[in-house]
Parts: sequence; structure tokens; C-alpha cells
Amino acid sequence: MTPPADVAIVPLSAFGWDSEWDAIATYRDGVTPARVTRVDRGVCTAFGTAGTVRASVSGSVLDAMSRSSLEAPCAGDWVMLRRWPDARITLEAVLPRRAVLMRAEAGLRSHGQVLAANVSAVGVVVALDRMPALTKVERLLALAWDSGATPVVLLTKTDMAGDSADVAADVRTNATDVDVICVSTVTGTGLPEIRALLAPGGTLALVGSSGAGKSTLVNALVGAPVLRTRSIREDGRGRHTSVRRELVLLPSGGCVIDTPGLRGAGLFDVAHGLAATFADVTALAQGCRFGDCRHEREPGCSVHAAIQRGELPPRRLESWRKLRREQAWITARADARLVADQTRRARLRRHGGQPPRRG
Repeated sequence: MTPPADVAIVPLSAFGWDSEWDAIATYRDGVTPARVTRVDRGVCTAFGTAGTVRASVSGSVLDAMSRSSLEAPCAGDWVMLRRWPDARITLEAVLPRRAVLMRAEAGLRSHGQVLAANVSAVGVVVALDRMPALTKVERLLALAWDSGATPVVLLTKTDMAGDSADVAADVRTNATDVDVICVSTVTGTGLPEIRALLAPGGTLALVGSSGAGKSTLVNALVGAPVLRTRSIREDGRGRHTSVRRELVLLPSGGCVIDTPGLRGAGLFDVAHGLAATFADVTALAQGCRFGDCRHEREPGCSVHAAIQRGELPPRRLESWRKLRREQAWITARADARLVADQTRRARLRRHGGQPPRRG
């Protein structure tokens, strides 16, 4: 996203640069820091000391990307840029990330995909123009908790729901230790609370389904139509408007990263996120008589007892089980892929870097 015309006078600190980033940056040969605002087919748009620039990726970064897709620059990354005599600009290094929002790649593959980097908060955006699926909220909260940032649920389009307070209460019951904010870009409800989440230099990443109102929310926070929006389809389903991750600087301070609508949000190494999302189930499970309790009808099962007393909805236990099974499957696939990669590289080393001949 191209900042306003006078953005060149904006200091890097407005985008989150601080003394800790400065301490790990390498300034050799005129290389300077910048923050990635978007990536288009391998070309990065970034804001640095000279304002907004476009940069291609250097050979060293491409080499790292060939070994792991997680090394690819993403919206929110702090990077080091080099300006060449012929006016070319290259991205020379991606600085270590502090907090990363990521998911498993589409199709539940064993690879991860970075959605946003160096975020301080993750907003799970849920529209109230239809009844929200609590299982989808829990899935996105697991990703948010595991990022290392602070999760928050943003219930948008509350002006279209007469029972928004009741829905918010239901979501709060299932979103342990998470703030739930009712938002309307029409009336302005909730916008001050969202801005308050972003201390100077903070970054809020928005995740949710298409049509949840993420881009509209960014426009409302900025106070100008900086991102394109589209109407909801006649069948009530959202249209994909955002096709890439995009970082926007807010006039009030802090940044927001808009992400494309997620049809699926596969879990990738989110053991901590699941424990935090289902803190109630996790706490109950610690009181079970047997360590390998399946929480069905085993004697001394605290989880089943809580369900019988009406203290834990059966739906919540089933959601926890489903996400745990998915996480275990992804972990097993990742371990198998790691072993296969190590075996392939060992074979290449034995044959001088060339694939072994067959026959």
C-alpha cells in the first residue's frame, strides 16, 4: 500500500522500528532498514528511510527461500535494502521475526505459510450479518494465540444484527481470556477500542473469511478508502477482494495488516495456541484420573463430569478433539517430510551434489 504523499517525512518508528531492531540490523555498504508493506510475485513494496520503494529479492534471500518457504519476505517483515548505482534496489536480508501469524498451506500440506510478521495483536474478524460459526472462531483463535501476539475478536456489522449483544456474550463464553469488541463501520462503534489496541509502533493483523469486512474496517480506521471493497454476493457469501497481505499505516498511530479471506485455516504447529484457546478443557483434563484419558466415559474423567453438570458444552469438547487430531496429522506429515528431505540431501552429498543414476 502506497502511503500518503508526504509519507517520506514519517519516521521508521511510526512503523514499529525501535532500538532492539536497530541493534540487530547490519548497515554495511549503505544497506538500510525498511518494513515490507506488500509482496507481489516476488517484488516487495517497502517503506524505508527514502519513503516507499519497490525492491527485488537478492540471491542470498532466494537461496534461503529455496530451502524453506517460511524464509520468503511477507507483509510486516523488517528487511535490509541495498540501493545500487544503477538505481536498482534489492532486499538483502529479512530480520528475525518477533511474532508470526501463520497457517498450514492449502490442502493441509505439511508446509507453513506466513500470513503476517511482527504483529502485536491479531484480530479475528467475524461478521454478524449471519450467525457466526464458533468452531471457525476457535480455529482462528488457535492461530492467533500461537503467533505470540495478543488475540482479539472483532464482531463486525453489528448494525445489521439486532441480537449482537447476545451473540457477543456467546462468543465471549467460548473465547477464553480474549477481548471481544462489537464493531460497526457505519456507526463507528468499536473503532476507538481498536485504535486503543495499537500503541505507537504496534501492528494489528486481521484474519477472517471473505466478506467479514476486513478491508472496510481498515478503511474506517484510516478514514479514507485506501483498500478496495466489494459487496456481498446474493447468496450471502463473501467475495474475495484482498488477494495479498497488505500493511497500512494509520493516521492515529500503529499499523494494520489486511489479509485475504481464508476459506480454510489449516493448523501448523499450534500446540500452544490450542492449549490457550481451549484453556477450560485443558484445565479440566489435568484433573482426570488417567493421563491418557479420552474424555468419554472413563472413570474419574473431569471433562466428562463437567459436561454432565452442564459446565462445558459438548460442542466445545468435540471442537477441541477435531483440532487436536488435525494438529497431530500435520505434525506427523512435517516429521515425515523432514526425514525425507534429510535423506535426499544425504544422497546428494554422497554423489557430489548430483542425483544418483538409476539402472
